[in-house]
Amino acid sequence: MTSHPPGTAGTATTTFSVGGEFPVSRVGFGAMRLSTDPGPERDAAIAVARHAVEAGVTLIDTAHLYGWGANEELLAEALHPYPDDLLITTKVGVTRTGPEGWAYDARPESLREQVEQGLRRLRIERVGLLQLHRIDPDVPLAEQIGALHELRQEGKIGHIGLSEVTAAQLAEARQTTEIASVQNRYNLLEREYEPVLDACEAAGIAFLPWRPVAAATPGPAAALDAVAAELDATTPQVLLAWLLARSPVVLPIPGTSSTAHLDENLAAADFRLTESQRKRLDETASRPVT
Repeated sequence: MTSHPPGTAGTATTTFSVGGEFPVSRVGFGAMRLSTDPGPERDAAIAVARHAVEAGVTLIDTAHLYGWGANEELLAEALHPYPDDLLITTKVGVTRTGPEGWAYDARPESLREQVEQGLRRLRIERVGLLQLHRIDPDVPLAEQIGALHELRQEGKIGHIGLSEVTAAQLAEARQTTEIASVQNRYNLLEREYEPVLDACEAAGIAFLPWRPVAAATPGPAAALDAVAAELDATTPQVLLAWLLARSPVVLPIPGTSSTAHLDENLAAADFRLTESQRKRLDETASRPVT
């Protein structure tokens, strides 16, 4: 990569303390794309996971849903025993209903069993950050969060997070227990959850946007390409840099099955947008009314 134009690159806040306990790199890694099939693809996936840690990633995101535990097992095979500074977060709250089917299941007994299974697969006694993958509409939210709170009191969970929630649901959950993170779909072009991010920032809660890099339509693509050219960056790097600039609580978790792509994503932390560039990018999509 060539040198950056003056005033456009630098080191912003590069870490965030999740739950006040885990200082992690702000660009994490989403493990969902790693292949768990036997053979060369699995070997490559293990190499990518190991490369992520070697490259300085200290936050890796997985879930029970990803291969119904196979993704967790892959990470354990690749990385256990884990470095002291590595936070692996997993998610529970959905169950398998058939070869291709799944359903919400956040009944307290189901959450307990899913957490126990995750601990076994990850080969740990305590998961540092456990996120509720989806709120089960058939179970009172207080019961779902209460079950996770009990597991935290037992020492099986360090911190509790939520995924795909509204600001109102976040506020309701916080009445039952402390919430350390929120993982919602969010990127430059998809900002439905702007109010949730604002609530997280106000409370010091980590916000992990999934699908942080989105395909742009012609109008936004032109603006992105222009800024990328000014920074000597790729378009995905600009999208990640925008997220990092949006709020200090934002921790993007881009996923990939390629070490080269992984390095490209991590390098986004080296870019700093000017105010003019941020304004032009912000104008590519309207902010929602709050």
